[in-house]
Amino acid sequence: MSDIEIAQQAKMRPIIDLAGETFGIPAEHLDPYGHYKAKISLEYVNSLTNNSNGKLILVTAISPTPAGEGKTTTTVGLGDALNRLGKKTIMCLREPSLGPCFGVKGGAAGGGYSQVVPMEDINLHFTGDFHAIGVAHNLLSALIDNHINHGNALDIDPRRIQWKRVIDMNDRALRKITIGQGGPANGYLREDGFDIVVASEVMAILCLATSRADLKERLGRIVIAYKSDRITPVYARDLKAHGAMAALLKDAIKPNLVQTLENNLAIIHGGPFANIAHGCNTVTATQTALKLADYAVTEAGFGADLGAEKFIDIKCRMSGLKPSIMVLVATVRALKFHGGVNKEDLNVENLAALETGFANLERHFNNIKNHYGLPCIVCINHFSFDTDAEIALLQQKCEAIGAKCVLSKHWAQGGAGAEDLAREVLAIVDNRAAEFSYVYDAEQPLWDKIETIATKLYGAAAISASPKVMAEIKALQVNHGHFPICMAKTQMSFSTNPNSKGAPSGHTVEISEVRLANGAGFIVAIAGDMMTMPGLPKVPAAERIDISDAGVISGLF
Repeated sequence: MSDIEIAQQAKMRPIIDLAGETFGIPAEHLDPYGHYKAKISLEYVNSLTNNSNGKLILVTAISPTPAGEGKTTTTVGLGDALNRLGKKTIMCLREPSLGPCFGVKGGAAGGGYSQVVPMEDINLHFTGDFHAIGVAHNLLSALIDNHINHGNALDIDPRRIQWKRVIDMNDRALRKITIGQGGPANGYLREDGFDIVVASEVMAILCLATSRADLKERLGRIVIAYKSDRITPVYARDLKAHGAMAALLKDAIKPNLVQTLENNLAIIHGGPFANIAHGCNTVTATQTALKLADYAVTEAGFGADLGAEKFIDIKCRMSGLKPSIMVLVATVRALKFHGGVNKEDLNVENLAALETGFANLERHFNNIKNHYGLPCIVCINHFSFDTDAEIALLQQKCEAIGAKCVLSKHWAQGGAGAEDLAREVLAIVDNRAAEFSYVYDAEQPLWDKIETIATKLYGAAAISASPKVMAEIKALQVNHGHFPICMAKTQMSFSTNPNSKGAPSGHTVEISEVRLANGAGFIVAIAGDMMTMPGLPKVPAAERIDISDAGVISGLF
């Protein structure tokens, strides 16, 4: 059966009953969206302040490939397995974006028998959080142009507006546009463009804010433009926009509660991509799970060089969260792809390619151990095509570098298939303090922070930038030098070339652009030809998605 067919056969329990029976969450603090999903009130979240924190388990992965790695599937399977072992556990996931769902990725709620449900709802609008983020973002865009149209009392330089518009769909035609055509009645003519919602600073702010007051203050700090002197920033608060934006996000800030196929609770909240944003679910979601449960299993986007690094250097730095362990997800198929095998040949045994591709896993493992300072378990996410010889070789290679390696069959067997993984995780997290290391020091200059990430984690020999970008970094250093770095880089490789597989070394990482995310509190460094508005593939997933007269959706994943 397909993932969506498995999900449609799930025996879900009413979310209010499940939350009350398993974690004692009062019904009056749950805002139901139908029977099977609900938002948790911030009043209840705040009431948990004095609860002790559980252990935080972070699931990450090798560099993504078209073969698939299964990070979300592993997060769900591990959480279900911990609950099967009698451990009070909640999973924290990111919300999927409609762009990838209708583009190339398909659904984003796990897979096989390790899924969160209701799968269709989660992948199609969910509770409307992304819609609210998009509207709040575009309200600010409209207010900027409206202010200039009515006299421009703030002296905004239209050529130095920093704030694009957003939409939650992959649409390359919107990357660069012209607005204001049609004469004075339609505003003024200028160049503009769209990003995808998950790249919006409003998304980042929502994911890092810890209260409505913090949310509103961060929204007010957004730098929207510069004045005609080219130096003086104009903030969202100067337009008195932040109150209305926060009002639009009044429900979006509340964590979303759903369940797995095995009726265990999961919180899904926030969804920035890790290649163009910071790639983690909300601080509020993770902290709530830690206050409710003894163990919280969460994920960070894409590979350990992107999502996990930002989890450590941005999310943990700002929130005080302390992970106890990382689970590094890999598949035999993905490692063979890194070893040079074409996608259509990945189901054929190829020990030589597996051995070559192992370099990718090895670098991620060493980064986690040496630069994040965390213990790491390698999870082999099992595919039915994997041969005994391939699994044995992968386990042997892991043992040679000192990595604990566990074969897990959660896709086919649900939580039961991940019990060995859960036991190995418990053996570590129950016997060590939550200690980890940042990749760089907060007081390092911005250029040095970027260089540290590139050379330590990516295996680069150096970084480079044009004189224009160098000057922008120098200018940002004056007032924002203490900010962490959010690298925007292809997720497919350690380099900026998505076709460079395995573990390339000695390359130069070119920084093509830097952006100030003042409200979020970080600097976005764009490396290479990264796009903050993706395009659809030649054959988008939308072509196979359909709905029957009875309302049954097919083709979503």
